[in-house]
Amino acid sequence: MDSWLTTVGLPVALAIVMLGLGLGLTTADFRRVATYPLLMLVALGCQVVVLPAICFGLVLAFDLRPELAVGMMLLAASPGGTTANLYSHLFGGHVAVNVTLTAVNSVLAVVTLPLVVNLSTDYFLPDSESVGLQFDKVLQVFAIVLVPVAVGMAVRTRFPGLADRLAGPVKILSVAVLVAVIVGAVLKERANLADYFIAVGAVVLVFNVISLVIGYGVPRLLGVGRPESIASGMEIGIHNSTLAIAVAISPSLLDSTRIAIPAAVYGIVMFFTAAAFGRLVTRRREPAAVTP
Repeated sequence: MDSWLTTVGLPVALAIVMLGLGLGLTTADFRRVATYPLLMLVALGCQVVVLPAICFGLVLAFDLRPELAVGMMLLAASPGGTTANLYSHLFGGHVAVNVTLTAVNSVLAVVTLPLVVNLSTDYFLPDSESVGLQFDKVLQVFAIVLVPVAVGMAVRTRFPGLADRLAGPVKILSVAVLVAVIVGAVLKERANLADYFIAVGAVVLVFNVISLVIGYGVPRLLGVGRPESIASGMEIGIHNSTLAIAVAISPSLLDSTRIAIPAAVYGIVMFFTAAAFGRLVTRRREPAAVTP
């Protein structure tokens, strides 16, 4: 998989994806944390601590192969993304809260993602010297995650009209490049695809459903409003599989197509589960009062 698609195309695709995220952010999105302190604490705690712990338990219960287990843990440590914001909008979530969670989660991921990945590789691949995120690789994660976001935010602040015009083309370009990279990875592993889907399909589905339920259910149990809880559910339930794939197959990071398999399968499954979950929670809304 060491080709121009992964050495050049993948970093460019991820940078464009994160740039697109930054184009939709302002400093107000970070200041909004103070407006919803309980929700932010609960949602981020579930994302950073609870879900990796649950994923670890699932990986052991399903007895995944070591590289696929690391891939699941990488996925669990990945923050939400723009897809989560879209689903939140479609199903009545508080989109501003969702954007705030995505922004803060992306910043935290610079620390939490390498930590989870390194602990996972130490546990599941103790004899491998080529896998893991050392300090120089952590800096690369920082660069590909936060630098494009910062650039996008700067454009949004200084030139809001330009940011609006760029938003659509940036999304199209990022999708096009990313699809090319994923197709290349699929072709390389085409002989094993059926086995991989059988191996991780069930655990990916279970993990996705648990993520959605926890992201929505825990805030609701603590008295958080329904729109804010939907935003939390989508943010925690729809992980940034693009970032996970990029970290997995980038030659300068983990350089493993197999580690990327769970994120690739998740990227397909989540569209259906998130839509079904969104439909379920919107149908459970309190009925409007009937006037006599």
